Amino acid sequence: MSLEPQQPTFHRGSFADEIETARTDLARKLLVSESPAASPSESETAPSLSPAASATSSTPESDGAVSPISPPIDDQLVADSFAFAFDIDGVLVRGGRPIPEAVQAMKVLNGANKYGIKIPYIFLTNGGGKTEAERCGDLSRQLDIEISPAQFICGHTPMSEMASKYNTVLVVGGEGEKCRTVAQGYGFKDVVTPGDIIKADAATTPFRKLTPEELRNSRERDFSKVTIEAIFVFADSRDWAGDLQIILDLAMSKGGRIGTLSETFDEGPPIFFSHNDVVWSAAHDNVRLGMGALRGIVEYTFKEVTKGKTLQTHAFGKPQIGTFEFATRLLKRWRMNEHRLNKAPETVYFVGDTPESDIRGTNQYNEKAENDWYSILVKTGVYQDGTEPAYKPRITVNTVLDAVNHGIEREMARRKTNQTKKPHLVDMPKLSLEEAQDCAVFSPMEERPLELTA
Repeated sequence: MSLEPQQPTFHRGSFADEIETARTDLARKLLVSESPAASPSESETAPSLSPAASATSSTPESDGAVSPISPPIDDQLVADSFAFAFDIDGVLVRGGRPIPEAVQAMKVLNGANKYGIKIPYIFLTNGGGKTEAERCGDLSRQLDIEISPAQFICGHTPMSEMASKYNTVLVVGGEGEKCRTVAQGYGFKDVVTPGDIIKADAATTPFRKLTPEELRNSRERDFSKVTIEAIFVFADSRDWAGDLQIILDLAMSKGGRIGTLSETFDEGPPIFFSHNDVVWSAAHDNVRLGMGALRGIVEYTFKEVTKGKTLQTHAFGKPQIGTFEFATRLLKRWRMNEHRLNKAPETVYFVGDTPESDIRGTNQYNEKAENDWYSILVKTGVYQDGTEPAYKPRITVNTVLDAVNHGIEREMARRKTNQTKKPHLVDMPKLSLEEAQDCAVFSPMEERPLELTA
């Protein structure tokens, strides 16, 4: 019985045409093409990317951009070689309102870019006075995105790591009882506020009288039995004169006992400020005084009152190295939990508006960090265009959107430059059709080894 050869299901013309089609398909699979557009080694312009799930086939992006890997099932690519960190006031928000370009910048980071990738990011602000969850809720509404407390650092967030060290603490600043709530949420066991002290002795602050609401919220204490172990300024003071008086009273006390006065003026509890920004960008056309100014006044006034003694206070927040170390740990957890990325990014782009804190801190931390912290200064906040910044960024741009686009395009260019060219086949033998009685056979027209080039 003779066997009839089956018709090829892919037949599109003469059998000779199919020889050339098969050869072309094989050449493509073996990376034979000389065209840069067809060679993955030449067309992969995206940075190192990781899918959030298993991969499927991909299609080219618009504007000629080519995704370097197949997208996962949920069509989401995540950049694993870089990330962003943002200051908030003056970069994303000003006077409680979003800076217009900030909304678009968040969309770009969340995948609305020509490469179709998501870029991990966190927020690192010196502001505070609310829980991280409340701040995230505010910023989510302002930028029209969902922001998790797991990607958010307030100026006082690192103070949470000191809750196990101090038992009874004085917490200063913020609105109403919010900072007491924040401190208790961090695990501080016994939290005192200036209102508690004034309620116990109204003569403490001659020019400040508690409102009826403050009287209700402030707690009755017998301060003869209370020792303040540390003072934390969580947020900007709403009553500089009253808070200054109470801080100085404790700084000059015997071991943090209210109503006592040290003879040596070196027995007071440690004083911590959540940041050291002297000015910040608010709704006003000019910058406003910040917590750093209060810190300076506390130290100056202590020296004047004690006839030359020096008060050593401590600050968290930017530009302190400890805050950037805390941010590194937070970013690592966020990338792992949200994007399943189990390694540090090669580059972190930090975008800020204040040279003295944002840029200074980023540059100093970059000197000791294992990866590259790349400082970007924007012109929408404290920094005034045309002036010489005290601490120079790697680049200055107009808005946060420009900063995001700069970082992405820089990574794409680096990826293209550093891309190792893959081996491919050259001088592939031509195939000929040898006729046989019942079948067709492909064979090389001449025998020679295939040459591999890198």
